[in-house]
Amino acid sequence: MKNDVNGVALGVLIFFFLAVTVIGFLAARWRRADNALHLEEWGLGGRSFGTWVTWFLLGGDLYTAYTFVAVPAAIYGAGAAGFFAVPYTIIAYPLVFLFLPRLWSVSRKHGYVTSSDFIRGRFGSKSLSVAVALTGILATMPYIALQLVGIQAVLDVVGIGGSDSTNWFVKDLPLLIAFGVLAAYTYSSGLRAPALIAFVKDALIYIVIAVAIIYIPYKLGGFDDIFHKASAAYAVKNPATGKPRGSLTVAPQAQWAYATLALGSAMALFLYPHSVTAVLSGKSRTVIQRNTAILPLYSLMLGLLAMLGFMAVADGVGKNIKGYNGQLAIPQLFENVFPSWFAGVAFAAIAIGALVPAAIMSIAAANLFTRNIYKDLIRPNATPEEETRVSKLASLVVKVGALVFVLSMDKTVAINFQLLGGIWILQTVPAIVGGLFTRWFHRWALLVGWAAGMAYGTWKAYEQSSATQSHFGGNSDTIPWIGRIGYIGLTAFVLNVVLAVVLTLVLRAVKAPEGTDETSRADYTAETGETEVPPLAPEPAPSV
Repeated sequence: MKNDVNGVALGVLIFFFLAVTVIGFLAARWRRADNALHLEEWGLGGRSFGTWVTWFLLGGDLYTAYTFVAVPAAIYGAGAAGFFAVPYTIIAYPLVFLFLPRLWSVSRKHGYVTSSDFIRGRFGSKSLSVAVALTGILATMPYIALQLVGIQAVLDVVGIGGSDSTNWFVKDLPLLIAFGVLAAYTYSSGLRAPALIAFVKDALIYIVIAVAIIYIPYKLGGFDDIFHKASAAYAVKNPATGKPRGSLTVAPQAQWAYATLALGSAMALFLYPHSVTAVLSGKSRTVIQRNTAILPLYSLMLGLLAMLGFMAVADGVGKNIKGYNGQLAIPQLFENVFPSWFAGVAFAAIAIGALVPAAIMSIAAANLFTRNIYKDLIRPNATPEEETRVSKLASLVVKVGALVFVLSMDKTVAINFQLLGGIWILQTVPAIVGGLFTRWFHRWALLVGWAAGMAYGTWKAYEQSSATQSHFGGNSDTIPWIGRIGYIGLTAFVLNVVLAVVLTLVLRAVKAPEGTDETSRADYTAETGETEVPPLAPEPAPSV
C-alpha cells in the first residue's frame, strides 16, 4: 500500500467513474419497453441489440479487468506461459461460429433466457438443467471476484485502497463504494447499463493500449532493451525452489500444459453464463454471425496488452520487494511511466473494465438462479414480474458473495479460482454444444458424465500446491496414460465425454426413458421469429 495519493490520477479516475455511473442509471430509459418487469427486458435488454451494441457488449463481457490485470500479471510473474490467453481467444472464434448462431436461433424461438433453459427443453430433464445452472453460478462467482480484484489493484496503486487502518470498513471503503454503485445501477437498469457503459470502457481500453504500446517502449529504451532486461530477470533463480522465475518462451516441458490450457479455455469461453447472456441479447442470428467474425479484433488488442507484463519486468516494478503482489504490476507500471493525468485514464480503463463484466456476470448468474432453480424447483407458476424481481435480488446476492470472496481471500489466488471456474464450465460442453447438434446423448448419461468431470477436475485442482497455496495452487497435472503435464479441465472433459458416450449406449440398449425434446430441426437455423409458447402444449414426460 502506498502512503501518498496521486491526486491528479485520482481526480481523472473519479471523473470517469461518475460519468459511467450516470450512464448506468440513464440506461434504464434507453430503448425502454412497455413492460420493463419482464426478465427478457431486464436480463437480456429486450433481445434488441444490433451488431455494434452486441460487439461492444461481448467485448466488454470477455475482455475484462482480468485481461488488463491478471494476464500481464501472469507474464510478469512467469514469462511466456502467461500468453496462453492469446491463442485461446484465437481458437475460440472459429469454434463458436459453428454453435452460437444455433443457440441464438433456438433460444429466440422458444424464449430461452439461459443455456439451462435450452438443456431443459432439449433433453426434458430438470436435473441436468439444474446441474448446468449450478455450474454456471459457481463458475461465475470467482470471475466477478476477479473484476473486484482489478478495481482494488487500481485503488491500491493510486493511493486510496488497502489503507493501514485496522478497521476493515475504513480499509476497504473505496471498494465498497464502487461495489454499491455497481449494484445500484445494475438493479435499476439491468443489461442495458453495461451495454451502454461498454462503449466508454472499450474506447478507453483501445486508447490506453495504443498509447502504451508506443509510449512505454520509448520510455524504456525500446523493445530490445525490454526483452533483454526481462530475459535477465526471468533467469534469476528463486532461492526457495532453485528454479528460474520464468522465460521469454514456453519451455519444452511446459508446452503440453500451455497447449491444453489454451484449447480447454477456448472451448469454455463462450459457455460462461455472461457470454451466453450477451449472445442472447442480440436481435438476430446475423448479428451473432457478424460478431463471431469481428470479435477477433479484440485478440489483436490482447496480444499487445500481454506485452505489458514484459514491460513491467523491464521497468523493475516490484523488484527487491519480497512477496510483491503481481496483480499490482500493470497499474504500477502505468503510474511509473505515464504522466499523472494519463495514468488516471489508464486506471479508469481498468476500473470500468471491471464494472462492465461484473454487471453482466451478476445478471447472468441471477437469470440462471431465477429461471432454472427458483422457477423450476420452487415456484413453477412464477409470473414474469416475479421472475424479474427475484432476478434483481439474486444479482445483489451474487455481488455480495463475490465481494466477501475478495475481502476474505488472498488476492493472489483470484486467478487460480477463476481458472477452477473454467474447469467447471468445460464440463457443460457435452450437454450444451452436443445438444445443439444432436439428440443422441441420453440425459442420464450426460448427467453422470458432468458429475464425474466436475468431481475429477475439482479433486485434481485441490491437490495442486504452490509457494503461496497448499491447495488450488494451479490448474495442471499429469494426464493419465500419456504421462505429460496438461490442463486438468481438458482431462476432466475427456472423462466426461467417455462416460456420456458409454452410458448412452448402455441406456439406449436397456431402453431407459428419455425426456421430451420440445425443439425441432428448423428451430436451430431460424433467423427471427416470435417467441413460441404453445397455448395447448402436450404435457412433457416426467423429468429426472
